[in-house]
Amino acid sequence: MTPEQRAVLNEIRVDQMLANTQQWVAINSGTRNLSGLAKMAHLLAESFSTLPGTLTLIDPEPAEIVTATGTVEPLNHGQHLHLRVRPDASIQLLFTGHMDTVYGADHPFQSARWNEDGTLNGPGAADMKGGLAVMLAALQAVETSPAATRIGYEAVINSDEETGSFSSRDLIAKAAAGKLAALTYEPALPDGTLAGARGGTGNFSMVVRGRSAHAGRNPEDGRNAVVAAADLAVRLAGIASPALSVNPARVEGGGPNNVVPDLAILRVNFRPRSLEAIAAAQEAIEGVVQTVRELHGVEIDAHGSFNRLPKPVDPAAERLLHLVRETGTLLGLDIRWQATGGVCDGNNIAACGVAVVDTMGVRGGAIHSAEEFLIPESLYERAALSALSILRIAEQGCL
Repeated sequence: MTPEQRAVLNEIRVDQMLANTQQWVAINSGTRNLSGLAKMAHLLAESFSTLPGTLTLIDPEPAEIVTATGTVEPLNHGQHLHLRVRPDASIQLLFTGHMDTVYGADHPFQSARWNEDGTLNGPGAADMKGGLAVMLAALQAVETSPAATRIGYEAVINSDEETGSFSSRDLIAKAAAGKLAALTYEPALPDGTLAGARGGTGNFSMVVRGRSAHAGRNPEDGRNAVVAAADLAVRLAGIASPALSVNPARVEGGGPNNVVPDLAILRVNFRPRSLEAIAAAQEAIEGVVQTVRELHGVEIDAHGSFNRLPKPVDPAAERLLHLVRETGTLLGLDIRWQATGGVCDGNNIAACGVAVVDTMGVRGGAIHSAEEFLIPESLYERAALSALSILRIAEQGCL
């Protein structure tokens, strides 16, 4: 490690990272809590404005939701933070994170506390407010290096990652254009293991419309939407394969016991492991929907898409992972990676053809639960890993 690189690492302030994390965790910013997201966005804008460049809070792109009544309505989201620094520099990188959590405004998990083992338990502590603190600290440290003049970058912190990034996906795609590499600040596993390959995901709402009738007097005149939705769920589950997981998650609809129900909505999630699996799934979905239509005499409208494509470890991604691992060795860290079934904005970035390591955030665990925790010593460790990786990418100029 060069003296210049060591000087950059000396600029990392653990106390500030911890203070930022604790302040941000105290704000409920569940994806649907627009007031909490607005507060979080302005605090992040204040913190990230210490970096050079142009910072903007971007209004969300239009998004829709299928309601329990089967109608399609607009869905509001919070603003997204976008920072652009030195767009004419020779090296262009992308950094992404999210300000939203899975904990709604009425969720009982609202504040942080210290666990007996020294970890910080709090909503979003690992996923990913601690990661945002790491991103900020790493970029602030890099800005103290003479090499910073050769590094341009965009940072995107969206407000809807936890629900699919529907209102920010175009913003991410535009920011990814022309970038040499990207780092995303999802949490690593407690032992520091990174995510390598990821599967994809698709979420669908199947609106089934039948015909109501009296359940005792003339049930044969009805078309039971709940029964059709149940049949649809079973048949869709049957198309699962080693390359495709299928989870029929919820059926909504129905009514009084003496009325044949004329409306049901099936919510189903698909997890493809390859692009070929997506193509096969789409064909199978169409076939199943048509079969159920004909058997039950109902109408079915399928809403949704495969919104995050699988993220394989291609040659460029493998080179970036190896660079991060080599950087970790310089810091005394044993960096490994493994495939995971989870998805994140790393999938969206990889789909743009940009190499990405998407678990550069803190070490932690039990995410999406009230036991979520952050390992505090990982704040410096991961900020150092990120800052030094950025400098080494710039030094090499390629992957």
